[in-house]
Amino acid sequence: MSAVVGLVLALVVGGMTTLVGLHRDRALYPVVMIVIALYYVLFAVMGGSTQVLVIEAAVAAVFVGFAVAGFKSTLWLVAIALAAHGIFDFVHAHLYVNPGVPAWWPSFCIAYDVMAAAFLAWLLASKKVPAHGAQ
Repeated sequence: MSAVVGLVLALVVGGMTTLVGLHRDRALYPVVMIVIALYYVLFAVMGGSTQVLVIEAAVAAVFVGFAVAGFKSTLWLVAIALAAHGIFDFVHAHLYVNPGVPAWWPSFCIAYDVMAAAFLAWLLASKKVPAHGAQ
């Protein structure tokens, strides 16, 4: 059920932001990526583990770096980062345990991340949003 909710929410957010024109701002999806990257940091704080907080902050920094680099160069990097975060969600629990992560989160986030990546890729491929900023 959580995967279905993640999938539907990604479509609703993508559709709504496109409908009202927010997608025209190249910062939208990099900001979404940054927020997504920071959830595991929040969960580490909630779980009370300083060691996991440091690990999650380092991982988040990589995804934030991709979001910034994608904003500065091509939004295709952001689409790749969103999809990569979905893969990260899939393997996260096998790498280390973050005690603050809700049981339903991985399946929700995998679905959201992959659908958001696909939606952004569709926007880019259909030229509804420019991949590159004004040079």
